[in-house]
Amino acid sequence: MKKGLLTIGKMAEMNRISIPTLRLYDKKGLLKPRYIDPESGYRYYDIHQNARLDMIAYMKELGMSLSEIYDVFQKKDVTVIEEVLTKKSKQIHEQMEKLQERKDSVERAIMSIERYRKSPVKGTISLEYIDRRYIWGIKCSENFYEENIECYEKILSELRLALEHNKFRQTHSHNIGTSITKENFIENKFIADKIFIFIKESEKNHKNFQIIDSGMYACIYLDDYYDEIKYAEILRKYCKEHNYRIDGDYICEIMTEFNIFNCDYRNMFLRLQVPINFSK
Repeated sequence: MKKGLLTIGKMAEMNRISIPTLRLYDKKGLLKPRYIDPESGYRYYDIHQNARLDMIAYMKELGMSLSEIYDVFQKKDVTVIEEVLTKKSKQIHEQMEKLQERKDSVERAIMSIERYRKSPVKGTISLEYIDRRYIWGIKCSENFYEENIECYEKILSELRLALEHNKFRQTHSHNIGTSITKENFIENKFIADKIFIFIKESEKNHKNFQIIDSGMYACIYLDDYYDEIKYAEILRKYCKEHNYRIDGDYICEIMTEFNIFNCDYRNMFLRLQVPINFSK
């Protein structure tokens, strides 16, 4: 019976796989030895079984599990392969989307840190051209300016719940913006209007997104949540003194957070901003 057959070691060497792998394929029913010596228990294979090993290797490269491969072999139906691969294709696309989202999140984080390192010192006012942006968010259920940090945390939790319901990844919630309407800001009324995230143009398929038009913005940077009102008032007065017409809602943008330094409260790097027009 052993004449012309290959030992398990020779079969493994010929196909560049391990002996334990061949034993596993035997156990899983994927490839049975052509002959097993009843006395020694040694396994022997036929060289023609290389074709089956090639098929197993190919199907594994396509991402199929051993159980899926076994199912295909058992049913002997090419449509089963098509069904499995169609499913695999969908899974791969979903994985690619998640990886792309993670890549975008990493790049946003790098950009935020770089912007932090190169930003003006706290309290410096600058005029900046900011490209068109897309946001998605909710109305603030409470005016956190009249309350404390716990109120802000509550509203932030409401936003994150809304993001989850609308299939956004939570990495978005580390670049938050809040707004005050143009009218209230001009009148020096700190009444929170919206809380939102910044999204990519390609994410506009989400309902209820909004556009923030490009334009010139008066901006001021700071690094403490509790200083926002103080520096927002400085920004408003600066615009008034220079005859800059405020042309839209006030935005407080969290560029990044550094809660690696202190776990007791949020270490925020903020950019306060208002769109402006120059009086001629």
